[in-house]
Amino acid sequence: MVRPPTYLRFLYPGVVWNFPTTEKIIYLTFDDGPIPEVTSKVLDLLKQYNAQATFFCIGENVKKHPEVYKRILAEGHGVGNHTYTHPNCWKVNADDFCENVKKASTVIHSNLFRPPYGKLTPRTLFRLRKKYRIIMWDVISCDFDEKVPAEQVKKNVLTHAGNGSIVVFHDSLKAAPRMLKVLPEVLEYYAKRDFIFKKIEEKRLS
Repeated sequence: MVRPPTYLRFLYPGVVWNFPTTEKIIYLTFDDGPIPEVTSKVLDLLKQYNAQATFFCIGENVKKHPEVYKRILAEGHGVGNHTYTHPNCWKVNADDFCENVKKASTVIHSNLFRPPYGKLTPRTLFRLRKKYRIIMWDVISCDFDEKVPAEQVKKNVLTHAGNGSIVVFHDSLKAAPRMLKVLPEVLEYYAKRDFIFKKIEEKRLS
């Protein structure tokens, strides 16, 4: 499913799905890194287009590859918490899930958060939104699905992403064959149409 169903906006109140605007701005996001084999190539591509993005990082990957994480920050991109070990919120209890997020926060210093698989329970949402700006998306590329060809991944983005869209890619080994083929084409397509690629900013929470 490329676009999230409308009912999720009612189930997850206070969550960011996109940034309504008339300006030509797109927010590229990358989940599940950082890993040297993939994230470094993404950073190289973003630099070519003077594009900013936001990386929702897994804590254990940051711990394993601190040099890649430092490069993300040094080159002006945003980062967000994507838990420490990528648990499915629907399959663990709220205390364990929030503890996993807390552990990730020791190495990922950001109040942006995206749940793995886009899954939260009402209880975890209530607890996490006190400390985090929870970022979902309005366009998912489906690059993680090995059954989806690269051409369809590209179509998923180009057909649906527009002003203020939050687009999800994955800087993972599993997604890399499709993502690394599609990303330069997406960057080129929107750059030619005068879009700007921005990172998602942290926000002071009340």
